[in-house]
Amino acid sequence: MKVQDVLGGTKADAERAVETMIDAIVSGLKAGDEISIAGLGIFRAKPRAARMARNPRTGEQIKVPATRSPKFSAAKALKDAVK
Repeated sequence: MKVQDVLGGTKADAERAVETMIDAIVSGLKAGDEISIAGLGIFRAKPRAARMARNPRTGEQIKVPATRSPKFSAAKALKDAVK
């Protein structure tokens, strides 16, 4: 695991470090915060309005409630690195 190579220590320590970072991002998004990681990008939760949809099997209209969905915007450095 790359994280283990950089940090040293055990594989379990590296997994805890990655899980801690992911948990911090998820809890920040739940709280409505915008999480910015330099060189990687920005995570944010964007609201989606309630809407009417159609069940493709029956054709019945159903109401889809308003919700929030996670969005990620890549930083310029990441975009340039992937090119």
